[in-house]
Amino acid sequence: MAVTRGLTGDEWNLRIVRCAIAGATRFQDWLERLHISNSVLTSRLGMLVDLGVLRRSPYQLRPLRYEYLLTRRGRDLWTSLVAIWGWELAWVPEHTPPIPALHHTICNHDFLPVLLCAHCSVAVQPRDAAGTFGQAGEWGRSVPNASTRRRSRSGAPGDDPAFPQTYALLGNRWSAAMVGAAFAGARQFKDFEQILSAPPTVLSDRLRHFCELSIFDAVPVGGRSDRPVYQLTDKGRAFFPVIMLIVASGQRWFHSPEGPAMIFRHRPPASELDHPFAPRLACGHCGGELRGADIADADTDVQAPTSSHSTQ
Repeated sequence: MAVTRGLTGDEWNLRIVRCAIAGATRFQDWLERLHISNSVLTSRLGMLVDLGVLRRSPYQLRPLRYEYLLTRRGRDLWTSLVAIWGWELAWVPEHTPPIPALHHTICNHDFLPVLLCAHCSVAVQPRDAAGTFGQAGEWGRSVPNASTRRRSRSGAPGDDPAFPQTYALLGNRWSAAMVGAAFAGARQFKDFEQILSAPPTVLSDRLRHFCELSIFDAVPVGGRSDRPVYQLTDKGRAFFPVIMLIVASGQRWFHSPEGPAMIFRHRPPASELDHPFAPRLACGHCGGELRGADIADADTDVQAPTSSHSTQ
């Protein structure tokens, strides 16, 4: 989980993978599409190669030059990116300019993604899924070792308008873990402190920022505003598919020798029976299960890369 959160919690990594899914393969492709310095791009491409998300392939021998192709592991991140895109479309209306709609080429309609249970094909809300730690699971192993750095070509924080609030939730060492803790039942400051062992100043800053973004509501208890209960808002609960898809991707590709980090069960509404839960995405318009090649940017008709760029 820590490796996965380190990967998806770096905004440059998300941008680079997003561009790769849209067809970028060469160094110059990313320089033209992103406000990123040569050194930052070089380090992130190297990191993504080391993590098995991209692979280097020579396309010129003299001088030797490489292109960077998505592996199966990298291609698997498309579900997380689609969930992020859908969440930003639904819950972050202040995009300037507006981000384009997602278009499902099978039903030929714009859509928002819906999270399904792969076992029963029923739409899943946070209250319908329960997670417990597996053999390799604990909060201490779920947090990346280093803080995420954000730099643009000028050295200032990145200003990519595509997913600004997602970066606020994933782009800090502790942020994604705090959202996960909230879904696991953390409500008070002491809960987050006990679960995560994060510095109090970091927790205070993140909780305040999440309230500003309307991810949490700070509800006074017993008339005391200094010790509120932090409740997920509708907007915060709607981030659940992003968290679940990131966790699922991590469990597929970054194995621990002890076993799984998390074990999830799905209990459908009005049912006393539960079963193993694995997340899938469906089109919110036609209900069909989504495939990467069937999703296009409604403005530019950019589709996922062909399978020749997705082999490992």
